[in-house]
Amino acid sequence: MKVGFIGTGHMGEPMAANVLAAGNELCVFDTDPSATATLEEAGAVRCENLASLAQVSEVVLLSLPGPPEVDAVAAEVLETMSAGQTLVDMSTNSPALVKRIAEQAKSKEVGFLDAPVSGGIRGARKGTLAIMVGGEKSLYDHLEPLFGTMGENIFHVGEVGSGNVAKLVNNMLAFSVMMSNAEALVLGAKAGVDPNVLWNIVRTSSGNSMTWEGGGRAILRDRLAPSFTVDLACKDIGLATDLAREVGVDLTMIPTAERLLKNFQANGFAKEDVLATVKALEEAADVTVRGTWDQEG
Repeated sequence: MKVGFIGTGHMGEPMAANVLAAGNELCVFDTDPSATATLEEAGAVRCENLASLAQVSEVVLLSLPGPPEVDAVAAEVLETMSAGQTLVDMSTNSPALVKRIAEQAKSKEVGFLDAPVSGGIRGARKGTLAIMVGGEKSLYDHLEPLFGTMGENIFHVGEVGSGNVAKLVNNMLAFSVMMSNAEALVLGAKAGVDPNVLWNIVRTSSGNSMTWEGGGRAILRDRLAPSFTVDLACKDIGLATDLAREVGVDLTMIPTAERLLKNFQANGFAKEDVLATVKALEEAADVTVRGTWDQEG
């Protein structure tokens, strides 16, 4: 399959690499030329602009930071695309926006799917992402093998926009639990419990979650290099609360997590990893949980 991939950043580059490794012809574009260098070395062709990429691709995949970027790029790409081609937005996006883009694509007889992903940079590199796809089932069936080059857990969620509904629900849960997990570790340590013991207790008890196991381990090891920044978390949880207002659901817990994240964003953590916000909690409580990992593995 001739695939065009737009947006080869932290997530897009390894996703595109897996598409290429599976034997597809790959054309790539990113506003930062250096972001496509590794892919070019592996055999991908860098396109000089969006129009040239769209002209030679059966399927165009987008992996972009957010709604403004997707809106602008999709509009430009669709100007060049024609009947029979397909545009797939794999960014985390607004369900309302992807529905509008789908209508624009339909007017040109271009197929459209929204297919946001979950699993982080590690999942992107290993090709184990969860991919949540919204759109026409027959188009999903046709592209499922392509999605399979990037992920292991692939879901057809429903109509266009439903993929992003699922992604926003997932992310709002993840971020609210991350905020709670950091507070729990700091509280337990301040009250005299070894955070390693606490981590083991919770992971075998009713408070366990993927975010507790992976996030708690990262905090205790003090391995908090930015993989998902507070800026991105604020964007995603904001899209979730926007969606709740659009459909008339009154949320209580999630807006609290959103306020916490926005406060961290405004106070020096914008470009740091979400888990790194534990530093502020440690300082306020005068206790340290980072760097206390004492287990094998």
